[in-house]
Amino acid sequence: MDLSLLLTLAVIHSVALISPGPDFAIMVKIATQQSRSTAIAAAVGISIAILAHTILSLTGVSLLIKSSHTLYLLVQIVGASYLAWMGFGALRAGLAILAKRKASASTNAGTNVDAISADVEGAASIAGGLGGTMSQKQGFLTGLYTNLLNPKALVFFLTLFSALITPSVTTSTKIASAILLLSLSLAWFGFLAVMLSKAQVQLKLQRLTPIIDAIIGVIFMSVALAIYANLLLTA
Repeated sequence: MDLSLLLTLAVIHSVALISPGPDFAIMVKIATQQSRSTAIAAAVGISIAILAHTILSLTGVSLLIKSSHTLYLLVQIVGASYLAWMGFGALRAGLAILAKRKASASTNAGTNVDAISADVEGAASIAGGLGGTMSQKQGFLTGLYTNLLNPKALVFFLTLFSALITPSVTTSTKIASAILLLSLSLAWFGFLAVMLSKAQVQLKLQRLTPIIDAIIGVIFMSVALAIYANLLLTA
């Protein structure tokens, strides 16, 4: 087993994990606005998606997808469309909460924590799958799809393993690398799920809910637009 290779993978993946992106953004939103169990489910969903990308890259499936112009184009369109839809839902939810608060303030009825909580729940129908109370299954699937359908994630893992995993690397090292990346992902996103879902943290961030939603919406839509722009430039 190549320990130096595993260490290199661990460092690179750890840096990628803590970098701002769709995975981090969706974890912040779910962990600060949903139950701890739902946040943990989302963390598991993201980690399973990372494991899937790892396996696809190690087995060469990701390379086949990227080598096929039609298939890779389809992956990018579907992924970008999903991220854009999620971003639009989050941004719209944030704006809806701001509008409700403004209306409540004009009638002196929205100045306490209970009113703020009601505003958050009131935007549920507008936020698509991101608003209101989410079940553990919804949390898991949201985390899973956010990473799995992100074309940038596919390219990242394909590039990472193409550069580091040579034909001489043993099967045991490949298996260990998959377990390592899964473990690091579960540790990081699980940490976010537990820390950000604490009652006192959620209470402090309730007033920032529309801002968090707006930022997340911008992040998701920016990634989607970047993918669309790249498709147009390379067409």
